[in-house]
Amino acid sequence: MAEVVEFLASLPTAEAIIALRPSESLQAQINTLVEKNRAVGLTAAEEQQWQGYQYLEHIVRMAEARAFLKIKEADAE
Repeated sequence: MAEVVEFLASLPTAEAIIALRPSESLQAQINTLVEKNRAVGLTAAEEQQWQGYQYLEHIVRMAEARAFLKIKEADAE
């Protein structure tokens, strides 16, 4: 998660924000939690980790929405 926060803190361009995708290791962690949740459920610590990922995804989606608006405004000028 730190990699995403560091990326956003670097004040990337709108295009870079829109192109942002999770690293392979982050995606693997997310996939593992999703699969485990479906199969047997998550421990309290895993549930907390999952909620952190969901919150991070929300932040990225908000940044992407603002990036799209910024590009749209720039195209209108």
